[in-house]
Amino acid sequence: MTVQNIKLNNGVLMPEIGLGTWKADEEGILYQTIKTAVDLGYRHIDCAKIYGNQTEIGRALKEVTVPRKELFIVSKIWQNRHRPELVAGALDEILNELQLEYLDLLLIHWPFAMKADKNAMPQTANDLEDVPIMDTWKAMEALVDTGKVRAIGVSNFNKDILEKMLPQCRIVPAVNQVEIHPYNQSPELVKFCQENGIAVTGYCPLGGSKISVMDDDFIKRVAEAHACTPAQVALSWALARGIVVIPKSTNELRLKQNLQKVTLTSDEMRMFGKIQNHERKVDPGRDLKELEWIFHEDKAKCPLI
Repeated sequence: MTVQNIKLNNGVLMPEIGLGTWKADEEGILYQTIKTAVDLGYRHIDCAKIYGNQTEIGRALKEVTVPRKELFIVSKIWQNRHRPELVAGALDEILNELQLEYLDLLLIHWPFAMKADKNAMPQTANDLEDVPIMDTWKAMEALVDTGKVRAIGVSNFNKDILEKMLPQCRIVPAVNQVEIHPYNQSPELVKFCQENGIAVTGYCPLGGSKISVMDDDFIKRVAEAHACTPAQVALSWALARGIVVIPKSTNELRLKQNLQKVTLTSDEMRMFGKIQNHERKVDPGRDLKELEWIFHEDKAKCPLI
C-alpha cells in the first residue's frame, strides 16, 4: 500500500503516515514489527534515543529489502545532549544504533536541556542545565551541512517558543512533533506551524492507554457510517488537517488498517471541533518565566518542573 507524502520546507518528502516506536520495547517484537510494517507499505519510522530500542530497530532496518532511499527515518536527541559540543556526537550515537549513514529527520526532543550525566525524564530543576535553545539549534543547523541529516526540527515546542525562535534561525524547523489527537486538537499551534512552513507530526494520535479516543461515542458513530475502525477515523481526521501521524501498533491487522484513510465529510470534520473532552498525556506548556530561561534572557534562573 502506497502512503502519500508531504513536502517539507526544504523540499524533502515525508510520508504522512509513519510507525511510532515509543514504549515499543519488548525484545524481538519490535524487530518483527518493523519488518512487517515495511512489507505492508510503511516507509516512515519514528525513533528516539530515549526510547532505548534503536539497536533493535537498526537490526530490522538492516534486513528489510526496501532501498534506504525509500525509507524516512526520524530520531531525536535527548535533553542531556543539548550542549552544542555534544550535538554532533549525539547524532553519531543514533546513527550507530540504527546502523545508518544518515537520518531523514533529526528533532530536538524537548526544549529544556538536562545535565549531561542525566539519562531519564527530568524530575526536579536540579536535573536541568543552563543551555540556551538557540545554541543547540545552531549546532543542529551545522549537522545539515555535514550531510548526515536531510532535515531538522523540534518536538514538544509550543507557539511561544517558536515565535521567539524563528527570527533567529538560519534554517527554519521542518517539523514540530507534538501530541495531537481529537481530545488534544491544538488548533492555534497547528495553524501557527503550518502558516510558518513547519509541518506538524502528531504523536499519540489515538490518545494512548489512558486517553482512548477510540471509545468516544461520536468517533464510533462516524466509524460505523464509514464501515471502518474508530482508529481509522481519528487518523483520517488528523490527516485531513495536514498533520502527519505516527500511530504505534504491533498487531499486523491494525498496522494494515492504520494505513487506510477514509474521507470524512465537512460536517464530520466540523463536529470534531465540538468534542468536549480535553485530555493529554504530555504537556509542553510553559509559562513566561520558563520561556525566558529557555532563551537565556534572564540570569539563568532555573524553572520549576
